[in-house]
Amino acid sequence: MHHRVRIPPPRGVVAAALVGILLLVACSSPSPQSSPAPPAAAPGKLVPAPIRVPADLAQAPLDQPRQALIPDGWTISVWARIPKARLATWTPDGTLLVSVPSRGQIVRVTPGAAPAPLLEGLDQPHGMTFAGSTLYVAESNRIDAYDYTGGRAINGRTVASGLPDARSPDLHGAYAHALKSVAVGPDGAVYFSIGSTANISPQDRTASPPRATIMRIPPGGGPAEPFATGVRNGTGLAVAPDGSLWTAVNNRDNTPDPDGQVDVGYVNDHPPESLARLTPGRELGWPYCNPDGGPANLPFVRDMSTNRDGSQLDCATLPPVEQSMGAHSAPLGLAFTTGVLPGPYADGALVGIHGSWNRKPPRAPEVSFFAWRDGALGDQQTLVGGFQAEDGSRWGRPVAAVVGPDGAVYVTDDDAGAIYRLAPPGR
Repeated sequence: MHHRVRIPPPRGVVAAALVGILLLVACSSPSPQSSPAPPAAAPGKLVPAPIRVPADLAQAPLDQPRQALIPDGWTISVWARIPKARLATWTPDGTLLVSVPSRGQIVRVTPGAAPAPLLEGLDQPHGMTFAGSTLYVAESNRIDAYDYTGGRAINGRTVASGLPDARSPDLHGAYAHALKSVAVGPDGAVYFSIGSTANISPQDRTASPPRATIMRIPPGGGPAEPFATGVRNGTGLAVAPDGSLWTAVNNRDNTPDPDGQVDVGYVNDHPPESLARLTPGRELGWPYCNPDGGPANLPFVRDMSTNRDGSQLDCATLPPVEQSMGAHSAPLGLAFTTGVLPGPYADGALVGIHGSWNRKPPRAPEVSFFAWRDGALGDQQTLVGGFQAEDGSRWGRPVAAVVGPDGAVYVTDDDAGAIYRLAPPGR
């Protein structure tokens, strides 16, 4: 039985008293072969709907009428304004936490109150997750844990340190994917992502600690060890209903075609972005192998700029990737929902699609849904769209989507600086 709490919109989110605070920028077996993807749940009908904007939240770009594509009968409104809002998670007491890496803050949003920092002075905090009353926060250079009690995060301690960021001496200030994410498995193991230094940087695989990996801290603590490798930028990181760990990966840019030429027509659709189940030792190929085809059970092919003769890595030996999104979709937040939303969205994964920066025409931002059944994910469906015009211009870019205790979906948008509340009928 699901107990739902009605969360009314917070008021005065951009009050003058808050401007100074919130004008932020922002387990032991080898990998199995992938099973067939389940049949996708019938996509819900999407319709254009106005985004409801309270008067005190109507700053640009939401100071003029905007429409989104949402399921028929649902509603969407601006729930809060937080510039450069990134990932989000719900606390045990029903507070929404939002990370703002550019200001070093974790911001709390509660009904009837203006957002306020829960934690400040952090190093580019990004991913967050709870294990009971313990809050884990992924900073650019470490993973910290806090006791969450009485609406406060206290007794901070570091569970992994020395992680690479732009200040690492060997990187000389250049690190394209410093933001990290964190998840906790059902056994208490802590997982976190370390992105690659750049688009193609093979040296990441032999760095210490290795980059382009998903790392694992064993239950009870201890040194972090690689859990999955060849993960260019696994920003999306979450535990599925069956306890398995999944990642949504930003794959490489400017991939040569089979003849070794960088052609716009080929680059536009290669390689697809990955949505993969992670098991001990899983290899996702970067930068030597790229997923190809899809949408489900994608084989790997050789990268013609780094592995033309196959000597670096035998791509044919890699288990296929379970699911995918269009090339250059830039998936960021990943979260699972079970039995809260109405069909066909009751069980599945929610992925924030940030949209492309280097595709012609641009890949549109959206919130995607992948139906979950029998331990597998169905094909990509759009849950929320409409952020991009026909000419490729945009007014918003979703980052993450999480289901709240009231049965609505809360979407962060770091471009518009907003939190949207997407509500099914009657919620």
